[in-house]
Amino acid sequence: MSNMSYCRFQNTVQDLRDCKEALEELEELGGVDEYGEKLSQAEERAKKNLIELCEEITEVFGKDEREF
Repeated sequence: MSNMSYCRFQNTVQDLRDCKEALEELEELGGVDEYGEKLSQAEERAKKNLIELCEEITEVFGKDEREF
């Protein structure tokens, strides 16, 4: 489901924080989740795509605060 434009960034930043915590957990636990399971192939691809997209956003918009 897509986010409504008036809360898109608010909702997405919460989801990204959740993903960041999950990535940290996977790293701490040697590539498995709290249940000892690895990500599925589809989820592993999505993880890589998410990281690449975050890198692209950072490259285009930088780390500084900009007014749009």
